[in-house]
Amino acid sequence: MSSHTSLPKSTPASGTRWTAAVVLSALLALFGASLPAVAADSTTTATVQAADLLETLPMKGRAPKTGYDRSLFGPTWADVDQNGCDTRNDILNRDLTDITYVNSVPCTVKTGVLADPYTGTVINFVRGTTTSSAVQIDHVVALSDAWQKGAQQLTTEQRTAFANDPLNLQATDGPTNQQKGDGDAATWLPPAKGFRCEYVARQVSVKARYSLWVTQAEHDAIAGILATCPGQPAPTTVAPASATTAVYYANCAEAVAAGAAPLYAGSPGYRSGLDGDGDGVACEG
Repeated sequence: MSSHTSLPKSTPASGTRWTAAVVLSALLALFGASLPAVAADSTTTATVQAADLLETLPMKGRAPKTGYDRSLFGPTWADVDQNGCDTRNDILNRDLTDITYVNSVPCTVKTGVLADPYTGTVINFVRGTTTSSAVQIDHVVALSDAWQKGAQQLTTEQRTAFANDPLNLQATDGPTNQQKGDGDAATWLPPAKGFRCEYVARQVSVKARYSLWVTQAEHDAIAGILATCPGQPAPTTVAPASATTAVYYANCAEAVAAGAAPLYAGSPGYRSGLDGDGDGVACEG
């Protein structure tokens, strides 16, 4: 394992990256990915801003893709948490609502509704040979991107954990997922602009969790997005869609009157019918 997360020999002056590095240690302890972490002190807190965490990630050039193969990240959609349900269905169960199952076991999703944060659209999922691909599971940090930015140095067990980590997985529109490919933040962002802050914050958290690096262009792209949403937290988990209270606004006037505007894709009350320009932010005017 590389030593890029080790502490500096002396403590930098206040106002530098030291605070972010200390907070990063708490995140890594919470993440539990069995990766080296910086040491923490009594000032450590489990809450950190994504912009601060970004500054703790090493910046390097992209390594060659030579040797990359999907199998190096373990079996596709393995049941890593041993709950009797494969990872794809775990994520469908987390991200969809109005779910029905193929049998009495609450695992394999037959139908459901996805409020897709990447596109700001609602997708009706139906399991089937020709229909399942309408909803795909995106690796927020793509496997190939990870391979070229540090994952070659991980163990097979760690790469399998990375490929099945719920923080790094998001149910989304199939064609949009295909369009993304293995792009990083410098080359691809969700079409719904209102979700971009959360999206890049998750990328930062995942890269910190697995000791991966970013390129200069990627760092700058992420920093630019996070500058539009000061205080954006670096997440450690993703809440189930079912945990979101159902909210409906007939029009933007109702949303404004309720003090909820603007509405962002994936947030309660957002729907494409209120988002006239389709940018993932409704009722912003």
